[in-house]
Amino acid sequence: MIPGTSLVFLLLLYLLQGSNSSFVKLNDNGYEDVIIAIDPGVPEDENIIEQLKEIVTTASTYLFEATQKRFFFKNVSILIPESWEDSLQYRRPTYESYTHADVRIAPPTVPGRDEPYTRQFTECEEKAEYIYFTPDFVLGKKLNEYGPAGRLLVHEWAHLRWGVFDEYNEDQPFYSAKSKKIEATRCSTGISGLNRVYTCQGGSCVFRTCRTNSTTKLYEKDCQFFPDEVQTEKASVMFMQSIDSVVEFCNEKNHNQESPSLQNIKCGYRSTWEVISNSEDFKNSTPMETSPPPPVFSLLRPRERIVCLVLDKSGSMSGSNRLNRMNQAAKYFLLQTVENGSWVGMVHFDSTASIKSELIQIKSNTERNTLLESLPSVAGGGTSICKGIQAAFQKNSQLDGSEIVLLTDGEDSTASGCVETVKQSGVILHLLALGPSAAIAVIQMSDITGKHLYATDTAENNGLIDAFGSLTSENANPTQKALQLESKGSTLNSDSWMNDTVIIDSTVGKDTFFQVTWSKQPPKISLWNPSGTPVTNFIVDTASKMAYLTIPGTAQVGIWTYHLQAKADSEILTMTVTSRAASSSVPPITVNAKMNKNSNSFPNPMIVYAEVLQGYIPIIGASVTAIIESNSGKSKVLELLDNGAGADAFKNDGVYSRYFTAYSDNGRYSLKVRAHGGTNSARQSLQHPANRAAFIPGWIVNGEIKRNPPRPETDDAQTVLESFSRTATGDAFVMSDVPSGPLPDLFPPSQITDLHATLDGDNINLTWTAPGDDFDVGIVQEYIIRISGNIIDLRDNFDDALQVNTSDLVPREANSEETFVFKPGKISEENATHIFIAIQSVDESNLTSKSSNIAQVALFVPQGDPSPDPNYPSPGSNPSSGWLALVFSAVKMYGSH
Repeated sequence: MIPGTSLVFLLLLYLLQGSNSSFVKLNDNGYEDVIIAIDPGVPEDENIIEQLKEIVTTASTYLFEATQKRFFFKNVSILIPESWEDSLQYRRPTYESYTHADVRIAPPTVPGRDEPYTRQFTECEEKAEYIYFTPDFVLGKKLNEYGPAGRLLVHEWAHLRWGVFDEYNEDQPFYSAKSKKIEATRCSTGISGLNRVYTCQGGSCVFRTCRTNSTTKLYEKDCQFFPDEVQTEKASVMFMQSIDSVVEFCNEKNHNQESPSLQNIKCGYRSTWEVISNSEDFKNSTPMETSPPPPVFSLLRPRERIVCLVLDKSGSMSGSNRLNRMNQAAKYFLLQTVENGSWVGMVHFDSTASIKSELIQIKSNTERNTLLESLPSVAGGGTSICKGIQAAFQKNSQLDGSEIVLLTDGEDSTASGCVETVKQSGVILHLLALGPSAAIAVIQMSDITGKHLYATDTAENNGLIDAFGSLTSENANPTQKALQLESKGSTLNSDSWMNDTVIIDSTVGKDTFFQVTWSKQPPKISLWNPSGTPVTNFIVDTASKMAYLTIPGTAQVGIWTYHLQAKADSEILTMTVTSRAASSSVPPITVNAKMNKNSNSFPNPMIVYAEVLQGYIPIIGASVTAIIESNSGKSKVLELLDNGAGADAFKNDGVYSRYFTAYSDNGRYSLKVRAHGGTNSARQSLQHPANRAAFIPGWIVNGEIKRNPPRPETDDAQTVLESFSRTATGDAFVMSDVPSGPLPDLFPPSQITDLHATLDGDNINLTWTAPGDDFDVGIVQEYIIRISGNIIDLRDNFDDALQVNTSDLVPREANSEETFVFKPGKISEENATHIFIAIQSVDESNLTSKSSNIAQVALFVPQGDPSPDPNYPSPGSNPSSGWLALVFSAVKMYGSH
């Protein structure tokens, strides 16, 4: 046994620190283990592979130049779909998978919509999820619209790796500058071009100057910025890397702090190079003196999945019904989770180990049932994890990329002896820790490539079954994976009922599987399909205390109803329902759950993220909740929000987020998320991604505009979805330094990130989303609102700025909309062109939030381009409202650091 709980716990924290979904690492200035994965839905085309090599090679040179000789791409793996024809040059992947890919090549969500983007829903300086390209973009068919693909990859890499944002803003493409002119949102302002509208009438199309909208006092909606093809400006890669002269990121000297770019909004006016310079990559590197070598490519193609269950049957498994719960969960995995075509074996271990089943390829229920018979029936003996793992190695000649699912409940002081063996083997090890004492050394084995899942002894939370259910193949087509629709448990007295419904929507229904478990006596089970017809053919396994059935064919769409009646006091009943996609051509609705980090210490908050998608299309308007269970079995339920406030970075992007601070123990915590779409509530969102690549409308060549074909735009129409339900399990996380007893109030209100301002006569109208007493929970005590004529002074010296009287402002509940109207006092800056406004929140313990994003109103009418066309009145113009020219409001959003 490892002596001392605190020592064990510190080791666990150390091993978990820095775990991330990406395997990329920086070694001698070169990025290694970059994964580019081609989606199984992409038709076979070897040209895609060759083009990817060319794109990465040219990107490496451009990256090296743009980062002042610091970074390049050293080795890159290209993951090829299993459905593509095999080749001698393709080898089997080890840890590389589609789930962990840094770049994904997938069909467009809407035909013709080939916009590259980076899936980014975390804060400034934090790594993003992945880069998305379509096959047509990779094949060079979108060169005119987006420029050279290698350069664009560097733009997206900066999003992905360093957490910077675009230096444009499609929602605010123009702004009123201090020069009292309307400027295009860009960095640097040295990028020259023309603002024009392309208009057609009677078969004749012309470019005309942009006109000013009388409401916004900025250019009309259809106005576009056309850059000069020939430029001398070198920055910035995050504005328009396709300009030949652009070879740098904007830095502190040339950064445009005035523009409402996403970089300013999210990163507190800092330039992209300032953010990059603060990254671990930058701090751990120095400029190279020689040119880097070209990237080395590995071509990988998945083979059949190989999984070995390594199951703990030591003496401690006889307590808390653990052995039986393990068997229930393992049967669920064998009957439903593992995919057809997979090879599965089984090892039992206590102080020794034995192989209970050689690898068997699953082709039908025959093989699944054979494996069920190999599960352990008696617990006893000591614990030797290494012997279990070594036994799994013995009968598996193909270790690279094979998986070990290790379930254990006990500490093992010898486990560290095989850590290096596992790491060097190429095996992916998933740890399922049952109870608080699972061996720490195993985390080190699973930290690099496998999942770390956790279940407490509170059986009604169904954590162990959920954990096994999450172990689907990371390279399988999503339409082949088992998706969990329901996972629920309850402790009941005799004759009490657990009644509920589960929704089967039209995107699922194949291989629909119902599983009921109990702890004492078989319950009465009643199940009705949406037509009201009883379904009665459950297979009852009294030895494992479970019953299950599979609906043949495709299950009926609609609401299925179940009633479970307990037949003993203190009975624990659970219901689990899974299904697969109804059609291989229609992506199912999916939910992915994660925390922002795998380890943390009090009083720092955690952030829960749940991504609800259909394919790559966000699902908005769903009801999403997270259930977080501590080491001791205490659960906290959180409603997750997609409102663009608090922990949520972007509104309506299909990512639902929330802060979590309700810590009860030190140690492991598990995460489960439920998503529900009610009738006429959840919708597909075709709104463009927040970080899509800049589209080039055309170029100014020798004084004339050469226009590109327009970007295929879909309106923001939202397709209303039928009702659906999903559950998902995320990786465990670990907390330290949590004090015993009631937690002290060390949590300030969350930062306000959506402050808006408009000017109405002499008054300024403000709106924002209310933070809470503890980040985004509760009610703050008061707001401090300050104004200034200098944006940087307000950011850096908030306490010195002029304070607004808020004595009549009563804060509302967190996540409510707040409004406030005030008449600004005289600011100290002479000749100020704008009034800048920011807010801090104060809670009842006098803890103060970070300063909000900075909103602004302009005190002048900006000048548009000269020589407007007199034949066209300005949109929305009204000859009688010339008094509006005295002052105007233009809502701008700027980030606060």
